[in-house]
Amino acid sequence: MASNAKPPPESPKQREESVSSGFRHFKVALSTVLTMEIIMQLANIFGYPKGLIDDFHRADSMIIGALKMVNTMEERGQIAPHDISQLLDSLKEIGNLGTASKVQELFLEHTDRAATDPVDTDPAAQPLNVTKSDSEKGSQPDPVPTPDPVPTPDPVPPLKPESDGSQPDPVPTPDPVPTPDPVPPLKPESDDKMLTFIRELKETGRTLYDKIQPIPYIKDKLYSVDKVFIEVGIEHRVEQGSWKTLSSYYGIFSVAKGSSRIQIIEGDPGYGKSTLALQLVYDWCNEVSDSPFSRPDILICLNLRQLGGMESIAKAIRQFALPRDSSLERHDVEQLINRNINILVIFDAYDEYPDQHSVDNFVKEILEEKILRHVDILLTTRSSCIPHAISSQTGRIRLTGFDEAAREKYVRKAVTGDDEEAVQKILEQFNINPILGDICQAPLFSAMYAHLAHEENMPHEIRSVTEFFGHMITCFHNHAQNKLSESGKSIEHLLTHANTHAALDKLAFEALTGKMQQLVWDQTLFIRELGEDFYKLYVDVGILVEDEVYDIALGKVAQLKKVVRFYHKLFCEWYAAYHLIKCVKSFRSWFYNFTKNIDPYDLQFVFRFACGLDQAGGSKVVKLVRKKEDGARFAVLCALELKGGSHDILTTVRGIVSSVIRIDSNDSRLLQRSTIQLLELASQHKIPISEVRLLESFSSVDPDSLSLVLHSGLCLPSLSTLQELVIVTEPGREVTVDEWTGILNYTKRCQLLKSLQLGFCLLPWMDSFPTSLDNVKVSWDPMVDDHEYTLQSGRWQNRSGEILTRGAYDDLVTKFREVLQHLRLAEAKESRERMK
Repeated sequence: MASNAKPPPESPKQREESVSSGFRHFKVALSTVLTMEIIMQLANIFGYPKGLIDDFHRADSMIIGALKMVNTMEERGQIAPHDISQLLDSLKEIGNLGTASKVQELFLEHTDRAATDPVDTDPAAQPLNVTKSDSEKGSQPDPVPTPDPVPTPDPVPPLKPESDGSQPDPVPTPDPVPTPDPVPPLKPESDDKMLTFIRELKETGRTLYDKIQPIPYIKDKLYSVDKVFIEVGIEHRVEQGSWKTLSSYYGIFSVAKGSSRIQIIEGDPGYGKSTLALQLVYDWCNEVSDSPFSRPDILICLNLRQLGGMESIAKAIRQFALPRDSSLERHDVEQLINRNINILVIFDAYDEYPDQHSVDNFVKEILEEKILRHVDILLTTRSSCIPHAISSQTGRIRLTGFDEAAREKYVRKAVTGDDEEAVQKILEQFNINPILGDICQAPLFSAMYAHLAHEENMPHEIRSVTEFFGHMITCFHNHAQNKLSESGKSIEHLLTHANTHAALDKLAFEALTGKMQQLVWDQTLFIRELGEDFYKLYVDVGILVEDEVYDIALGKVAQLKKVVRFYHKLFCEWYAAYHLIKCVKSFRSWFYNFTKNIDPYDLQFVFRFACGLDQAGGSKVVKLVRKKEDGARFAVLCALELKGGSHDILTTVRGIVSSVIRIDSNDSRLLQRSTIQLLELASQHKIPISEVRLLESFSSVDPDSLSLVLHSGLCLPSLSTLQELVIVTEPGREVTVDEWTGILNYTKRCQLLKSLQLGFCLLPWMDSFPTSLDNVKVSWDPMVDDHEYTLQSGRWQNRSGEILTRGAYDDLVTKFREVLQHLRLAEAKESRERMK
């Protein structure tokens, strides 16, 4: 039997030397992912003495404290060159699965070993584990000792000697190799799957955020989201429907935690909702230290435009959030997301979700909190497409776009770098034309314009969104034509396809207005509909984008499938607008029937582009939109897109200003500026303006121009044809003497003014009023009890005709402030209750 003996095993010292270098590198890497909070939790689990824990706290820096912790864990046997499973189990015990996954990745990267990986699989090199009960009973060992199985995720049966009918020579039991602690128990299979789940989610996440394409046709220059991301203006909704500014997207998490586990992130088209979602994915995948979005154990990002007809979130995750060759099945995902751990799911682009109007889908069930109640949800959508299923407690976040500072940061970070001359050249384009600056409040427009302006001369005399977007489309086609011309090939077919696209127009319109908004198409069917040459051109230009997805049918192997979509939903709306105009001009009753069952705001850019593309058809659109409930505000945006003869435009303006015109604090700067432009146009052409309402948008009065300054910074000049002005301030505002005097002076310039109304505010006491107000009805409602006053002969009177004396005014001030304080206390109490 001696001839079958194996050579002496490698000594522990030799084995240690062979892996010590990689393990040293791992320890340094490990120290970079241990925060002081994690160190304290691990120290308590490991039972470290208080003096040792204090040493970690007293370290000169965080990294030195972490290195001390790493060395202590090695000394005490919690980590070893061949085994870190005790550390991983402890991280999972404190609920920090994200760090556990990262640590396992680092160990594999630096040592090429799994978390529990013996150096030598020779049974003789492994310590024999004779249990205490066997020794007490005096049992004899087998003729050939049976070693313990190698620790692996799945149990391995003991090795058995082959039987040849004879008794083998007795082999003495070797002394076990001393170890600091017993070998830790094997990890449960579910924990292995959880770590695999986290690792693969991060792999997929990196493929999402690593391919940002600011200009569609530049396909060889892709950006990671962190290289182009600039914080946009951001607000959160509070009581009474008002909005308060957040200093950073980091605050989204705390707001969500304070009110509801479901948070809606809303904004106008192109305002950076999807880019923000990708930045959150980046923060989690890279464990950005100061970001709250690095803290969830699991973060899953799903684009809802891909999920039409998807029957479960588990299938959606398996199909779109994990690699094709993942070992995890749908039932594994189902079990993992139902674990009691910290999970954040991002549903991106609800406004593109094909099943948003269906009564039975898993997204609706999640929003109604029927399933996955333990999971935090962030859902992005256009402001015009808020889900009906949400409760009143659902958190609301609103993106307000780029201001001048953010625009400059983007230009420096993503476009020009340190080239100061190039920076100023681009910024000058925005400053020359305020309308262009307002259009580029949308980060998508701002980024596209900045990149194109850096490459070529761009026009700055842009007066509408239609002009802006049309020029972008022209640039895309010109780039393709220039490339083909340089190669000596004919560009005739390019010119034809650039100008003739009726089939694409119809397809885009039907996709946006159909019962199911389906914005992703099977590539084969798409080519069959439009033709291969046309399809190839629009993909090369960048207007269409190809994607590869894995279609996993029940019980079948994943199949690779090519699909196609528009670069951005706005491009789909651009081509749909052509079809809308065609229908409006061809079928008189078609538009009325079409708009009966839709809200124009849901398709606002289709309508606005249509008005800018065709004067005759656009005028019809504005006229019909005005007849919709609350259609006047939307008609303003559409009217400013019109091009053509002044008579046609003035006819449209006359119809719009015959209704109430509102300027709301929630309106975008572009909508506010468009409204002011339209009012100025009416005043200049002596068209009567029925009523203007400033809803929490009034800020102050410019003493030089006597214009009303809005919170947005824009100014409403005096309007000679204005007949009624209503100013509703934010609740509890106390108007100063200068502000009140400025408002009264403003009214002097409004020659046709008949009525001035103020509400929700406290006006200052004045002993006398201008005699110019004798022909203007001035009323004031401070919203305290039943008080409402009208100015009569220079004195305030209530509804009963009683004069407001100075003493009664002082009582009113006290009551006004008491009511305001009561409201604030009620809001604070409600906020505290939600925080519990």
